[in-house]
Amino acid sequence: MSDDGEKSSTFEMICGLTLAILAAVLAITDLGAGKYGDDEIIAHNQKANAFEWYQAKGIKQSLVEGQRDLLRILLDSRVIPPEAEGKMGSLLSGLEADIGRYQKERKEILLGSKAVGQENWVLEEDGKPGQVKGAREWEAEAKALGAAGDTFDIATFFLQICLVMGAVSLILKGERMRNSFYGMMVLLGAVGAVYSVMAFIQAGAFA
Repeated sequence: MSDDGEKSSTFEMICGLTLAILAAVLAITDLGAGKYGDDEIIAHNQKANAFEWYQAKGIKQSLVEGQRDLLRILLDSRVIPPEAEGKMGSLLSGLEADIGRYQKERKEILLGSKAVGQENWVLEEDGKPGQVKGAREWEAEAKALGAAGDTFDIATFFLQICLVMGAVSLILKGERMRNSFYGMMVLLGAVGAVYSVMAFIQAGAFA
């Protein structure tokens, strides 16, 4: 075998191995993009559900506040007979307690159990207190996963282009052009791999 033939065979082996590695990186990147893309959709849905829950509690709180204010007006205007004022006072205290509970519930729904602290836990999920993930937490997670999705797209772009460069380098005959395309493949592949790692970090894969 001539020296040119040996060089060509060696180049094809090295280029093929590099292509295989970069193709594997692209496959892993695509898997991550798919998984965390689904997680982003879930986070957006959970955020919407949490805000709806928060608003529902707010409506209930407003209704109780209206009852409390009406009762206060009746007590202040002396419309209620004196013998019933004690019972009305107890009812007023109960309404105040309900309002306080709704305020705590809304805060826990908005910020999450971890953020409000154990002393302020009033809600349960699956029969356990302190398990509520707040609307703001879901919002932050959805935002982070959205940013990771953008980075995954950039990584995929560079990795796909680098594979094209590698394929072109295999069919070229001129050594200089062949090496140039191989170099571009390695460079673009390295950039794509860096973006891929960044995307996994943004998505919290290593947290």
